[in-house]
Amino acid sequence: MKILKNSFLFSVYYFLSWTIYFVFARLFFLIFQLDKTLEIDFLTILKTFVYGIKLDFSFTAYVSIIPFLMVAFSAVTPIKYIKKIIQFYTFFLLVILNLLLLIDAGLYKPWGFRLDTSILAYIDTPELMIASVSKKMLFLGTFFFLLITYVSCKIFSKIIQKKIALISPKNKLQIPIFLLLTALLIFPLRGGLQTIPINQSNVYFSKNMFANHAAINYSWNFFNTLTHKTSSKNIYKTIEDKIANNSISNRNKLLKTSAIDSILKTDKPNVILIIWEGLTAKVVGVLDGEPTVTPNFNSYAKQGILFTNYFANGDRTDKGIPAILSGYYPLPTKRVMRMPNKTRKLPMLPQKMISEGYETSFYYGGDLNFGNMNTYLRNAGITNFVDGNSFSKKDWNDKWGVHDHVLINRFIKDFKEDNKKPFFKIALTLSSHEPFQFPDTYQFGRDTEDNLFRSSHFYTDKAIGKFLDFAVKQPWYKNTLIVIMADHGHGSPKHDGLFNGPKKFKIPMLWLGGALHKTGLEIDSYSSQVDFSYTLLDLLKINNSQFTFGNHLFNNSPKKYAYFNFNKGFGVVDKNNEFIFDFVSNKTILKKGPETALLDTLGRAISQRIYKDFLNR
Repeated sequence: MKILKNSFLFSVYYFLSWTIYFVFARLFFLIFQLDKTLEIDFLTILKTFVYGIKLDFSFTAYVSIIPFLMVAFSAVTPIKYIKKIIQFYTFFLLVILNLLLLIDAGLYKPWGFRLDTSILAYIDTPELMIASVSKKMLFLGTFFFLLITYVSCKIFSKIIQKKIALISPKNKLQIPIFLLLTALLIFPLRGGLQTIPINQSNVYFSKNMFANHAAINYSWNFFNTLTHKTSSKNIYKTIEDKIANNSISNRNKLLKTSAIDSILKTDKPNVILIIWEGLTAKVVGVLDGEPTVTPNFNSYAKQGILFTNYFANGDRTDKGIPAILSGYYPLPTKRVMRMPNKTRKLPMLPQKMISEGYETSFYYGGDLNFGNMNTYLRNAGITNFVDGNSFSKKDWNDKWGVHDHVLINRFIKDFKEDNKKPFFKIALTLSSHEPFQFPDTYQFGRDTEDNLFRSSHFYTDKAIGKFLDFAVKQPWYKNTLIVIMADHGHGSPKHDGLFNGPKKFKIPMLWLGGALHKTGLEIDSYSSQVDFSYTLLDLLKINNSQFTFGNHLFNNSPKKYAYFNFNKGFGVVDKNNEFIFDFVSNKTILKKGPETALLDTLGRAISQRIYKDFLNR
């Protein structure tokens, strides 16, 4: 019985040691996100551990299976081999999990969700994955990785060596007993005896989404999403297709036409689209944001058409570009731009304009392979590219590519050539992306992440202002439409309310240029990025029937709305209502206004329809 007792004690110690490790990992995450942790009360912090322990036990059960089996067969295998196998297995896991621990903590702030398989999209370009992290954070991350790995390996090594030494391989009775013990791991593994196995929603307990995210076991979350691959089933189907289609069509049938007769002086203007990395309405003065961050944008807004209730449909660049150029809603968890077999079947604004005689080009100071952007843009028909390879490395920052003023200078230079064809030129900026590096004065300082963010946008605003000052003096300006919009919103600077609330997704859009028939306008009806291609093609008198998700930007109906989604959730806003739903907890997390039930149905219908469309392409 003593032999069985010693074997049992090793198994208990091993299981508890991993559980303590995951408790420590949660504490590390809370400390790393200290600014957000301080926003929740002490009791809620404790509850993240109480509720989170369910997933801790679950993943501990997974990692304990092999060591438990090894203990079972120590009766017929030399104990020295058992010890080496368990030790190697444990150290290997610790290296992998500690690496994921640091990646999860580092990426949570810019991404807003716990580690999942989104990271695998960057596996072929790891330098782009770490581009959001400053040198300081990279150094600290490496230091903590080595420190945590060393300490955790030492602790586990002591436990394994000390407890395995007490195991004697003489009693074959422990084989069936420990096979049974291994089988019993199914209970913590699936979270108990309930019909449905444990999942992320079981640890969601708070109205504060950060508290819910903190309760998640990062390793369980990553490997769960890794093993649950895309199926042919519409995972967002919550209502009957007929009801979903009616909800969308009934809402959209009055939103497809313009309320203004003539926006453009010509049917075939030149078009310049400047996509501004991460510009949120929160720092744009003319949108009731901070008054001094974007002075050039604020000034030029008086000379054009400003959209005051315009929203990004997603929260990343690789979601924003298909929304803008294909009128295609992003998916809550997938990136359609990363799937060439899907993107080549999408409608493409550049293709439509090429068919009407436009010359197209795309300017980006970084690596066009980011997010499979190169494949997407070439599927869109664009053939003229200027990217990071077109510039000297001395003009690059440490992470993403050339500084925005360098890109804009090249943009200006290329306009000096004669343009015999009407042109559609797109420029995507990058300096206002984390870690906010640029060779100029940091107008708002560098003491906080939010001030770095503000300073980077002040710098990019200066560069874009230089281009606009140049453009208004050019002969082609009188026949040109210039559109400036963000690729997505941003969590910075810190805002009141939900992290994934409307304030995060509200972005600026400004139309300028001599081709405009009317200027000095503010369009306050609600709209979003998917409406852009639909509207532009309508104004250019080009067939836009393939852009089925878009509505007309210049329709002033109070029924206009904006839909956005984030990792496993969606939001819908209109003039009088705001509604946000989380698919993980299957709960409403924001409901404001008299008609939120309608937005609930509409948001579910769009989520369901876009995923069905994605599966069918």
